[in-house]
Amino acid sequence: MRTVEHLGYRVTVGDVAAQAGLDVNQAQQGLLALASEAGGHLQVAESGDIVYLFPKNFRTVLRNKYWRLRLQDWWGKIWRVLFYLIRISFGIVLVISIALIYLAIILIVVAASASRGEGQDSGDGGYMPNFWFSPDFFWFFYPSYYDRPYNRRRSSSDEKPSMNFLEAIFSFLFGDGNPNLDLEERRWKAIGTVIRNNQGAIAAEQIAPYLDSIGEGYVQEYEEYMLPVLTRFDGRPEVSPEGDIVYHFPELQTTTVEQRFQPVSAYLKEFPWRFSQASAGQVILAIGLGGVNLIGALALGKLLAGGVAAAQLGGLVAFVQAIYWVLLGYGAAFLLIPLIRYFWVQWRNQKIAARNEVRQERAVQLNQAESRLEQKLNYARKFAAQTIIDTEDLAYTTERGLMEQEVEQADQIDAEWQRRLDRGY
Repeated sequence: MRTVEHLGYRVTVGDVAAQAGLDVNQAQQGLLALASEAGGHLQVAESGDIVYLFPKNFRTVLRNKYWRLRLQDWWGKIWRVLFYLIRISFGIVLVISIALIYLAIILIVVAASASRGEGQDSGDGGYMPNFWFSPDFFWFFYPSYYDRPYNRRRSSSDEKPSMNFLEAIFSFLFGDGNPNLDLEERRWKAIGTVIRNNQGAIAAEQIAPYLDSIGEGYVQEYEEYMLPVLTRFDGRPEVSPEGDIVYHFPELQTTTVEQRFQPVSAYLKEFPWRFSQASAGQVILAIGLGGVNLIGALALGKLLAGGVAAAQLGGLVAFVQAIYWVLLGYGAAFLLIPLIRYFWVQWRNQKIAARNEVRQERAVQLNQAESRLEQKLNYARKFAAQTIIDTEDLAYTTERGLMEQEVEQADQIDAEWQRRLDRGY
């Protein structure tokens, strides 16, 4: 559906297969289903090729037709809100944990001082820590805190952080997702673009920079790695007189508009994993708060283990003692999970860098083509072609009735003969 919109609502199977990187058969079945359900039309060229024409509001037509699509749309909006709440919940729990721990420590210290008879009249009375909260403290958790002009000096650069503090806590703990989640989609889009740029005829070496593995020995020599590409885009191998194999993709040679050269990367590049997209200041702050939380939990455990009668103090202290192991576990996990993930990210990025390097080497070899490879590329160009189906090339369309189209075609034929007679043919 995105491809249909991008290509102007008039497409062929080859257009969709190449642009979206879809299997040719899947693209054909999907276009038929979409045309049937969304009020699309079929246009048949005199060559027998089929063009699919869709109304610009076909998404609205589908949503109005099926309650399931409406529910999916509603659930997508609800889930975005729920997931945001889940993300910020870890930062909220951290703040609550710190507050509970240190309030409990204060109450225990005050109670212990009072039990030793340290009254107000003594010269060395008990000390109450002074926690000062200014109104600006609460702005610290506001999503646009760093956007406020007088807080920009806190950032190490003029760029604004892409997330607020509570979101940064989640990013620090669990990262921001797989940067290569759409790797297969990008791979097949790139391969489809390469085939289209070469007008539907290529050599295997032109595709190798976009594949993970091309095998070794006879597997690489006989180019077996091209089988998935041939299957997906309905390709055909062609053998040159010299015994070289090139690949011809007729479906990708038919289009509705003239295909210009589309820029495509020289090889498929996997993006490295990032530990966190939070700013450096946010990460340092998260580590600091995590350390404060863990140290406070350990100090509280020492006080509770020292014989403090939490049950007699009751209230908040009793509650904190009941959930102490939860607080301690959260404090330890808050620092342990990112530490483990940091080393995992480094290991994963080494693997990604190695795969990128191999694909880049294949691209370099293609640019430095030897005589045999150049010979293969020249033979492949013999099968290069592009068939553009314009509205003038149509033999039939479902937009209008058959009788109307036959009359129109007859009129066009009569007009053509009249022009020839006028010219003296």
